[in-house]
Amino acid sequence: MDFTLNEELSLLQKTAREFAEGEVRPVARKMDHEEKFDRRIFARMGELGLTALTIPEKFGGAGFYDNKMANQAASVVLEEINRVCASTGVTLSVHMSLFSSLLTKWGNDEQKQRFLPKMAAGEWMGAYCLSEAGAGSDAGAQACEALKDGSDYVLNGAKLWITSAEYADAFVVMARTSKEHKTKGITAFLVEADRKGVKIGKKEKKMGIRGSATCEVLLEDCRVPAVNLLAGEGKGFTIALDTLDGGRIGIAAQAVGIGRACVEEALEYSKKREQFGQPIGNFQAVQWMLADNATRIDASRLLVHRAAWNRDNGISCVKEAAMAKLFASEACNKAAKDAVQIFGGNGYSKEYDVERFFRDARITQIYEGTSEVQRIVIARALAG
Repeated sequence: MDFTLNEELSLLQKTAREFAEGEVRPVARKMDHEEKFDRRIFARMGELGLTALTIPEKFGGAGFYDNKMANQAASVVLEEINRVCASTGVTLSVHMSLFSSLLTKWGNDEQKQRFLPKMAAGEWMGAYCLSEAGAGSDAGAQACEALKDGSDYVLNGAKLWITSAEYADAFVVMARTSKEHKTKGITAFLVEADRKGVKIGKKEKKMGIRGSATCEVLLEDCRVPAVNLLAGEGKGFTIALDTLDGGRIGIAAQAVGIGRACVEEALEYSKKREQFGQPIGNFQAVQWMLADNATRIDASRLLVHRAAWNRDNGISCVKEAAMAKLFASEACNKAAKDAVQIFGGNGYSKEYDVERFFRDARITQIYEGTSEVQRIVIARALAG
């Protein structure tokens, strides 16, 4: 049993860390303040190969997929990126796990050849359309319709809370092709953003990850050719559940990154901030907060890497991904809360990054399945 990263993953970690510190950190506060993602950051990730981790080499991938390390590589990179900017982190996570990884597993070669090389290069950004007004935790309650018309399908409906919608070049869209069956009536489609009938609706004003654009995607008589259908009619719900396992690993890695940043920032501040004639880090109350949070973040990372390894090696990770996402998101939120507390009044100020980390952390317990949903998934897996 080896708990160290191999040479390839270590080099990838170094690349991601240097990129995050040198190129993302200088614009992270600006993106949060302006509620706008810097697309140049995404293009740069493409140049570094960070957008190609979950894609096979034959379609422009970076080689990690072929070596059964795609999810491990993604987890390592996402921790480093989210340690600096969760908005950039979730943009990359959705692109890798909810679009590229999905298409790699469920698409045919023609579909992969059309989409994946552009995704790998960072020329195109991918997004994922599942949630609707009546379909949140109950993903099977899809109302968006896809009616067969000759060799095409005509899509009508509204998708909500779509990460990266404002900037995405292509979407995976879940739509209902049959009203007779709930989950078996859902089908997955590849939909280009510039296709007629695709409109970007309201942009959400969010508490956190404000640099990531979260919008409605409106489909109005959007005609999609049958060649854009993924894996056949009625396979959408199966695809969605499988994809969410990978997505949960990505969000768990995000939580590890945010939580780690909170511990590191709080530790450094506790060494410099003096009260009663000594650094506040000398007080046991502060020491115990740091110790407990550092322990929880390390445990979270191990859960993430186990789930990622399972998924890379074709081993079921339904329970493991849910455990990682549940534990890491809650550990992250505790670390963020305590970091603000250690910073005191300064932690409540936008002059310090822990204020942003605190706001960003909250969403990790909600998207890709709430903490309550994760507990249901884990309990069901335990019960067999």
